[in-house]
Order: sequence, then C-alpha cells, then structure tokens
Amino acid sequence: MNDRTSGPERAEHEELARLLPAPAERDLPPGRHLHHKDTLMRLIDQDSDRATARPRPRPRLLRPAVLLPAAGLALGGVLLTTLAVTGRDSAPAPAAASTGSPAASPRGAAVLLDRIASVAGKSDEQKVRGDQFVYVRSLQSGNEGEFGGPVKLTGPSEREVWMAQKAGPVLKEGLIHQDGSYLPIVVGVPDGETPVGSPAGLSRPTYTWLASLPTGPDALLRRLGTEITRDQDARDTPAGDRNKDQDTFDAIGELLRETLMPPRTAAALYKAAARIPGVSVDPDAVDAAGRHGIGVARDNTRAGWRTAWIFDSATLEYLGERSYLVRDTSMGKKGTLISKSAVLERAVVDALREKPSTTA
Repeated sequence: MNDRTSGPERAEHEELARLLPAPAERDLPPGRHLHHKDTLMRLIDQDSDRATARPRPRPRLLRPAVLLPAAGLALGGVLLTTLAVTGRDSAPAPAAASTGSPAASPRGAAVLLDRIASVAGKSDEQKVRGDQFVYVRSLQSGNEGEFGGPVKLTGPSEREVWMAQKAGPVLKEGLIHQDGSYLPIVVGVPDGETPVGSPAGLSRPTYTWLASLPTGPDALLRRLGTEITRDQDARDTPAGDRNKDQDTFDAIGELLRETLMPPRTAAALYKAAARIPGVSVDPDAVDAAGRHGIGVARDNTRAGWRTAWIFDSATLEYLGERSYLVRDTSMGKKGTLISKSAVLERAVVDALREKPSTTA
C-alpha cells in the first residue's frame, strides 16, 4: 500500500481488504482470487497517488437508478432488463448472509468506475453510417417462470441482434436471432392506430445519438433523467413504480449491454454511474460465459435483487451482467440466480443477418 495514503484513505483500503472474501476452492483458485484483490487495491492506490499530488474533492456519490430500459421495451420484452451479480452459481456463502455477497464501500466503486472510464475513453472511435447496423452477439440466461412466481432459469443461449442506425423515425428497428429463429424488432402500436416510427433516443440508442450526449457526468445524469421521465410518461408508468436512482442505473446498464458505445460517451456514463448512490463493488462476479471479473453492483431494495455490471479484472473491459435475489421473495430464496448475460462480440455491419468478418 502507498505510504503516502492519508488516514481516511488508509481506512478505506483496510475496509476493502476486509470485505474481500477468503478464496473458495470450489469457485475460484486462490491465485485468481488474489489477482482480483490486488487489482482493486492497485486501483485505490493509483487514485490515492493522484489525490496526494494534487488534492481534489471526492466525487459526489448520488444514487443509481432503475428503469425498464427503453431499448428493452422497444424489443417487446425480449431483451433482458433485470440483471445483477454474484460470484457463484449457487447461493452466497453464509458469511455474507446479511447482504447476499461481499461489497466494497461506495468510495471503492467510485475509484473503480473512474479507472474503467479512463480505459473506455481511450478505445478506438468507430465510424457508423445511418444505413448500417450495430451487431451484438451475446449469451443470455433468463427467467421463464410465471410473473412473480418461482424462478425458472434457462441455460445460456446465444443471441445475435442487429439494430438499425438511421436517425429515424423508423418502424423496423432491427432483428434478433435466437434459438434458431429470426424475430423482427418493430415498433408496437395498438390495433387500429397508424404506426408511428421510433426516432433515435433512449428507446433506440443509435451510435450517433449516443455520441451526441453530454460528456460531463452531471449534465449527462440530467439528460438521462429527462429521457427516462419522457419514456415513463409515454408508458403511463405509475409514480409509485418510479425510482430515479434505480431507473438511471438500469438505463445505463442497458446502454452498456445492448449498444456499440462511442468512447467519450462510455467514459461519461461510467463517471455518471459513480455519482449514483448505492453502487458498490462485488470483488468476484461471473458472467454467462463463465468469465470471472469485478462487478459494479447496486441493490434494487424494492424488488429484492442485486444488479451488477461485470468487468475483466485485468483489462477493465465490459463482460456482461448477472442478477440474484438478496432476500427471500415469491421468486425464490435469497441467493437465487435470476439472470445472467455475456457480451461476446460487437461490430458494425452493412445489412441484416450479416456477421462480422472473421478474416484475420
């Protein structure tokens, strides 16, 4: 640990170290667990070095939000919208019974998101035309149980999505390929009404629209709040079903999962997420492809589950999401896995059903 670390910062180091669970042979080799721990501690040290060289105020931690992301709604419920994270396929260890899984302090999450933002902002910029499609290939496991009833989790299945990049409005938003079938993504309207196309926006986030978002974290949070409220008003979402923090957290997660993100926008979203209260770090999280990483999580206290975005512990690249219950509900016992995903490939293609070139 850096010798220049101040008293409060040193306490944060010690708290983070204390919260990291002991290695579990069944779930993770000791060396890999220590790698996760060393990565988190290194991130905290790097942040402390910057603070020592040039003192600056700590980022303001606001609360993450939850929203049935508009993109998920645009797909008629096909897309997964509630994902959280734990490091195991089974229920959490008894030692973590009070919270579902160990979680580091909000300060640790802010530091981690700052580092993720720095890496994301340095990725290559894409050129995407309005006549092209963003292609995302992923693994998905979802709940096929009845609404409000016991969870019936499906095995991971591969899904391919092609999303139109026209500014809009468009009626045909894209295409999904899953379980051997191709399903068009179209704008749903009540019978007897004239179809109205969907413009680019939170409900249909094109690359160009994402690039137009503010890059200042506070300005971006305000813009997302406006977009979320507009979508909720259009759906007549009851006031009691709205939660600004949870809706924002879920909206950002949906954008990370289902789009190709401009580097500056991705960096801004991660910095904005650090200002959402309630975010924490899951030291070990596993995506639908079985890849271990570091999770940025938030508990949906009303619904009773935890949602986390999973990142590679070495490269800080986004891997996927995972969710599980943090208390007993009608869906199952505490620790029950609800859903998980893993992004395998993102690209830009010229036509529906076209796949990225595999030529070296």
